[in-house]
Formats: sequence, C-alpha cells, structure tokens
Amino acid sequence: MERAQEITGVGGIYAVLVEASNRPRYAFLVLQLVAEIADRRGQAGPFVALGGVPVLLREWLCSQLLPMSEQPARRAALRARVAAALKHELTGDAVRDAVRIEAAVEEQVQAVGRANVSRAISDLVRAGLMSRHYAGYATNHKNRGGGRHAVYVIKPAVLALLRKPAPLRRQGPGAANPQGELFAA
Repeated sequence: MERAQEITGVGGIYAVLVEASNRPRYAFLVLQLVAEIADRRGQAGPFVALGGVPVLLREWLCSQLLPMSEQPARRAALRARVAAALKHELTGDAVRDAVRIEAAVEEQVQAVGRANVSRAISDLVRAGLMSRHYAGYATNHKNRGGGRHAVYVIKPAVLALLRKPAPLRRQGPGAANPQGELFAA
C-alpha cells in the first residue's frame, strides 16, 4: 500500500493502524517492539539473542507482550479449565500434578500469545507498514512454513519515524521553567 509513504508522524502510523486493525494499540506495540530490535535496514528475525541464546522472533515478541495479558482471575480460570481437561491424566501426586497443570497452562498461554502476535503482524502487513518473509530450510510438504521462520521488515519511512530522536531542549533562561513565572513579584 502507498499509505506508508504519506505518513508524517507517529500519529499517522496509528491512524493507518486504526483503519487496518481491530486492535490498533496492540499492533502498534508489536510494531514498536520489532523496530526496537530491527537492524538499520528495518529487518528483524528470524532469531533474537536473549542472554546469548537464540530465540525465535515470534516467541520473543510473545514473551515481551505477556505481561499485558497477565490477569490473575483469567489465569486462575484457565488453570481450572486445564485441570478439568487433564483430570484423567493426573497421577494423584499433588506436586507432579501441579507441575503438569502449570506446564499445560503455560503452553496454552504461549499458543494464544503467538496467535495474537501473528494477527498483529498480519494487520501491520495489510496496513503497508511492514512486510514479512521466511528464512530457513523449506521442506516439501503441506505445511508451507515447515522448517522456516518469519523475518519482519519495517518500511524505511516508518522505521525512521519510530526511531526519530527526541527533540533537544533549548538551553537558556526560558529552558529551566518552560511554563514561565506563575507568580510575578
């Protein structure tokens, strides 16, 4: 889309997202995170170094956004649903069962997080703010993405707006108190 070249500020990016996404704030946050780790060409992925260990980009995005969805009541309800679904697999050992349930809950949370990130990336691609391609070994079977991992590329104009440095504050007598004198003597 040509809209990405017309954007003049961060507000313009958000306006484009409002048209293209049902969750523009979430998509904007994903865009901001991708811009944070992208190289100077705007390319991020397929791996991100996390403590010296390579992690898939989508997994990293999911872990960065996980605190947004952390709600104790929702997590407790999910834990109850998972425990009910696993009741025929539980051993009766409270410690082992708790570990099994917690692993299943975490697996579901991660799956939902990955789906949310993928949806947001699709919105960003549809809005013309970024593109995606896949890198890695392509296997020949029904799953087109088999063995390949996503690489996201932010359009140069959008990347420049997201990385625009903060304006410098003026130095001088008016800089110390930008609101001026409230009480004149």
